[in-house]
Amino acid sequence: MEITGKLLECMDTVQVSERFRKREFVLEYADNPEYPEYIKFELAQDRCELLDSFQPGQKVRVDFDLKGRRWTDPQGQVKYFNSLRAWRLNETASETSAPPPSSGNAEETPLPENLGPPNSDEIPF
Repeated sequence: MEITGKLLECMDTVQVSERFRKREFVLEYADNPEYPEYIKFELAQDRCELLDSFQPGQKVRVDFDLKGRRWTDPQGQVKYFNSLRAWRLNETASETSAPPPSSGNAEETPLPENLGPPNSDEIPF
């Protein structure tokens, strides 16, 4: 899965156990700019360093896996947990670096003169 948004917050790496560490970050996802979503992701183990080259405010694409776990507490109640485990981060182009729009003049782009054999009813593709 992937999602693109603005990097809002980067947390420090946390050593959860002797052999496991994770780092969380928040992405502002504004599919509808009036109601942005704030989505927390986590990086695990050697992927914690992926966040080092990014700063809050950057637009990034996050590739992630949806993880779900089942846990039974000491009282015997079953609980479920979900997490969004990021595994790749890429900076995306900002709106200011987009290519300039065309002038809208269709005459600037020449069309091919011969699309197929003369007097042919065949489609040229």
